[in-house]
Amino acid sequence: MSRSPQDSLHTAAFVTPAGADWLASASASPRGVQALWAAAPTAPVTLPCGTAFDVISMDALFGRRVVGRLWTDGPGTGPVAAQGGRVMLFATPGTAQRLPALLGWEEWGAAAPPLLCYGRGDAVTVPPLFPPDPGPQEAAPLEHDAPESGVAPMPSPRWLVAPDVRGPWLPGPEVLLWACVRAARAAGGDLVSTAVTSAPAAFPG
Repeated sequence: MSRSPQDSLHTAAFVTPAGADWLASASASPRGVQALWAAAPTAPVTLPCGTAFDVISMDALFGRRVVGRLWTDGPGTGPVAAQGGRVMLFATPGTAQRLPALLGWEEWGAAAPPLLCYGRGDAVTVPPLFPPDPGPQEAAPLEHDAPESGVAPMPSPRWLVAPDVRGPWLPGPEVLLWACVRAARAAGGDLVSTAVTSAPAAFPG
């Protein structure tokens, strides 16, 4: 049974057994996914999109602004993950196809940084059920620990809002459209005008 975001604020850092059941339901072999997690609960798993959920991947800063808008203005979010310098919002199936078209009609739609939209035929790598113990650099990053390139190590994939029920509420394209528009308006001239791009077949793991 789906639960409305108003019922509770999802803040879990790890996935509950019910949430794991929901994630596994996206696979053609849910038992196989559960077996992988039973053997390695801190390992990421790649799951197909388009049945249980779609995923909208955003630049980290813009994604956090969108999440903030969704919780400030309503109606909240479903599961949200951070991975590879981007924020991944889990949405209703079909959102990946409709959202880019809706943004294309909006005056402020082009002000949003590139969105990667993953739907039917695509797959994403989701964070582990439980966050792994942080490494030395991630737990206490020091200036002298940075690589010669000056680029800090990428944080491990993690849940910002972890799935905790079998049927979490998920935002649809209209909800995400207005959250993106509000976030773009708030950012004003800070955002570079770019077009929405098509997603590759799989989110980089």
